Amino acid sequence: MNRMEAEFSNLVKAYRKKHMGKGPERVMTTFCKCWAICEMAGNLSPVEKFIAKTGDGRQMLRTARTEMVKEIYKDHPPVEMEELLGAKFVKLFVDIDIELDEGMSVFVFDQDLEKKFCR
Repeated sequence: MNRMEAEFSNLVKAYRKKHMGKGPERVMTTFCKCWAICEMAGNLSPVEKFIAKTGDGRQMLRTARTEMVKEIYKDHPPVEMEELLGAKFVKLFVDIDIELDEGMSVFVFDQDLEKKFCR
């Protein structure tokens, strides 16, 4: 992970903490073409971990976590991320494995981040 990817990871943690009350414990970002791919661990709060003890709870959390995150980015565009990268945020793909407490977010930008920062 290069310096820019590390800075992007820190912004993801701060953004999630600000808008969701808790950010992931660890974020590792990789730039690939116009994507910023973030692998995240330690996403769930203690209350969410308790809810995740049942199958219904895990499904509810997964749906809430994926849909809620996408809505937050729609309602609050990630201006700090755009400023860091000098690129416009286009859309976000999100998934989480509740049992492993690991998630992935793929941020799509309007420029080739790999070319811009990794060569």
